[in-house]
Amino acid sequence: MLISNIDVIPGKNIVGHMGLVQGSTVRAKHVGKDILAGLRNIVGGELSAYTELLQESRRNATDRMVNQAEELGANAIINVRFSTASIAAGASEILVYGTAVVTE
Repeated sequence: MLISNIDVIPGKNIVGHMGLVQGSTVRAKHVGKDILAGLRNIVGGELSAYTELLQESRRNATDRMVNQAEELGANAIINVRFSTASIAAGASEILVYGTAVVTE
């Protein structure tokens, strides 16, 4: 599956428009990791537990979007965007969406 954040796939012709596809996941913070992140916040540095959580969340949401596009018969997704939203205290949604297309 070709994925692009622009409205074309360079070197490919779009021959079919399959519509909007999206994938999302809602994740909550782990209390133990939250305590360690609070300590890291005092001394500074990367909050690696949160970095890993966000990377995994983006990967899961993207996989879901790709699966939806494949079900529609697409072989590429263009105009891909990511969005985040706070759902509840300590929980966030990662949403990825784009336009499923067929290229030749």
